[in-house]
Amino acid sequence: QVQLVESGGGLVQPGGSLRLSCAASRSIFSIDDMGWYRQAPGKERELVAIITRGGSTNYADFVKGRFTISRDNAKNSVYLQMNSLKPEDTAVYYCNARNTYYSGFWGQGTQVTVSS
Repeated sequence: QVQLVESGGGLVQPGGSLRLSCAASRSIFSIDDMGWYRQAPGKERELVAIITRGGSTNYADFVKGRFTISRDNAKNSVYLQMNSLKPEDTAVYYCNARNTYYSGFWGQGTQVTVSS
């Protein structure tokens, strides 16, 4: 059963913006950290950004100053605002959540393509 659902991906021109959303099921008990990862063809999945339940954030160096992660605990949701997108940002973006009992829950992923 799907417990995380991403949305907001699509095709955008270089320099453009997208906002990704991820809604977690209430079946995930007491979510701690949430985050976004991405995987490009032929590459390993890599961390983009994480956010704690209290709102502390960490970003990969390649997105600092361009992407912003946020969350709404009442909605069990996490968001990723992506600005100044580059072709190298093209990847499938995955939402992640974790709690005390499991190291990670994953969504199905949403495709982000940055191209002219």
